[in-house]
Amino acid sequence: MSADLEERAKRNVGRWAVDTYVRRDTCIGLGSGSTALYAIQRAGELAREGWNLRAVATSAETGRLCREYGIALRDLTDEPIDVAIDGADEVAADWSLTKGGGGALFREKAVAIAAHTFVVIVTERKCVAKLGAFPLPIEVVPFSRKFVTGRIEALGAQVTLRERDGAPFATDNGNVILDCKFRTIAAPAQLEAALRNVHGVVATGLFVGLTSRVMVGYDDGTIVEPARAT
Repeated sequence: MSADLEERAKRNVGRWAVDTYVRRDTCIGLGSGSTALYAIQRAGELAREGWNLRAVATSAETGRLCREYGIALRDLTDEPIDVAIDGADEVAADWSLTKGGGGALFREKAVAIAAHTFVVIVTERKCVAKLGAFPLPIEVVPFSRKFVTGRIEALGAQVTLRERDGAPFATDNGNVILDCKFRTIAAPAQLEAALRNVHGVVATGLFVGLTSRVMVGYDDGTIVEPARAT
């Protein structure tokens, strides 16, 4: 898939998700990343047309974009979130997800949990039979980083501290990210439980049982909503 076709697929699916699931008076959870950007832009267009849209942002950058596009911002519990729209780094056939490539996994998961409907928008290259090709991001309290790293390595992962400009990457919550290579993740729910049991783990990039819909953009311009495998 060429870069141009990939970008077109992102644009198509991001805008189509808003047109499909957002109504004139809606509180939206708006995600982070390159595909969610197109959903934010489309919501901004509708807000400028007079739609009464409010947004709960999943990151400081998403909040900045919402202000730029004229979308009113709300905090997580200000009002019910009708629909959340966000991308993913991997989507398995059972609709389990790997997220957090941009480092916003804690807030992304908080919004997904709170939303009445959680719509995942991806291009075809993000669809996999099983999770694991993309390293799993895990947000960790800095004080516990070395301890948590050892516990995750004991679970069979190769662990890398995420860095930016030669320093540890800091999330919007002031924590660090460990990118953990588990190979194939055969049982996401069990791995999520094991990781959450490690003291110092704030959140993992495994999203299990949260997805309401998946929308996939293809390089030929089509958009498909696949059924969840059982």
